[in-house]
Amino acid sequence: MKQFHIYTIFAAIVTLMMPMVTMAQKPTAYFSKDQLPNAINYLPEPPDTASTRFVYDLTQYYWGKSLRETDRGRQAKRNAIFDTDTMLVQFSDVFGYELSATATPAIYKVINNGLYTIHFGGTKAKNHYKRKRPYTRMAEPSLVPEDEEELRHNGSYPSGHTIVGWGMALLLCEINPDAQDAILQLGYEWGQSRVIAGYHWQSDIDAGRMVAAACYARLHTSETFMEDMRQARKEFESLKAAKK
Repeated sequence: MKQFHIYTIFAAIVTLMMPMVTMAQKPTAYFSKDQLPNAINYLPEPPDTASTRFVYDLTQYYWGKSLRETDRGRQAKRNAIFDTDTMLVQFSDVFGYELSATATPAIYKVINNGLYTIHFGGTKAKNHYKRKRPYTRMAEPSLVPEDEEELRHNGSYPSGHTIVGWGMALLLCEINPDAQDAILQLGYEWGQSRVIAGYHWQSDIDAGRMVAAACYARLHTSETFMEDMRQARKEFESLKAAKK
């Protein structure tokens, strides 16, 4: 009888955990990498270290470093995450409603698949330029030391975190335009957080926003995306009606 109770309790725990396990859904791309705009063709090369553009990058690096022990620095550390589920927790506040795979499945679907696609837009340029990140070039610790080894040899230009942060903001604004200012502010800050963390130069961030915008425009040529976005907006209208 005692053994039966143990297995019963174990089964109950597994059942309770199932929503947590299924929450992270595997995304499906709306376009392949080769179908998206190629950043190598439309963005300038990252600044040469002898250029005035790089002087601005250095200025911004020291600006960001000066904020690491402040509330803004703590926000930058929170913004260091990359997965859709965790990002949506932070964007839920400015969006005005809980965003998750279980609470808003239609919104989650278009965001998850949209960000997965948008992120592809920067991979070719990253691999082509292989630009050194600030913390490696400056030989100084970053704000997020646990990520340093993994990202040390990953190209800095353009910023992947900025691509998904600005991409997230653009997608959410399309769903809830009434909250667009607050959403865009967080999307902008998401990129600047990478300067504060020491993982990207300012020019990486600026390029990342351009990549996100270019890929966001491309998404709107996909009928699958447009239908998913219609379903997301329909779900959002239901949320608003239920809140009244």
